[in-house]
Amino acid sequence: MGDANNSVATAAENKTPLHPVYTISNIQNKIQTLDGVKTTYSSWVKLFKLHAKGYDVLNHIDGTEAPAKFSPTYESWVKIDAIVLQWIYGTLSHDLMRRVLDCHSTTYQAWTNIESIFLDNKKARAVALETQFTNLTLTACSSLDDYCQQLRDLAEQLKDADQPMDESRLII
Repeated sequence: MGDANNSVATAAENKTPLHPVYTISNIQNKIQTLDGVKTTYSSWVKLFKLHAKGYDVLNHIDGTEAPAKFSPTYESWVKIDAIVLQWIYGTLSHDLMRRVLDCHSTTYQAWTNIESIFLDNKKARAVALETQFTNLTLTACSSLDDYCQQLRDLAEQLKDADQPMDESRLII
């Protein structure tokens, strides 16, 4: 909390506007936890990018180069990058966070690590999801709504693996 107050005081002294990233106090209230099941990778990415764009930090996840170390904006960029990295870690399931957590990582490195977890081995992932989809039965679910939701979730995960399911298959 002290760092945020110092940033506010410094911004006021320098007459520079406070970067929007400093206005987020709890990212979990805005972005659901990525677990790959209830929240799919593609929906998490869409929501995360929406917030990154809205809070003017998209350049931290899109591969844009950091300013040079001697640049006057470098220190600010490093601080903002650390906050966005905290957003990423704060919106991952514990299992995923353990896989990507690295104290020397930049936001972009963590972003691409998560991407590779979900998008590498697409074929094997698609086969496993297709098997789950085919073998899901109504008796294995608590209700018809639960059954339909699980089918939709599996279809969304298949779409993430570049194996979209057509609407007619979902209806059948």
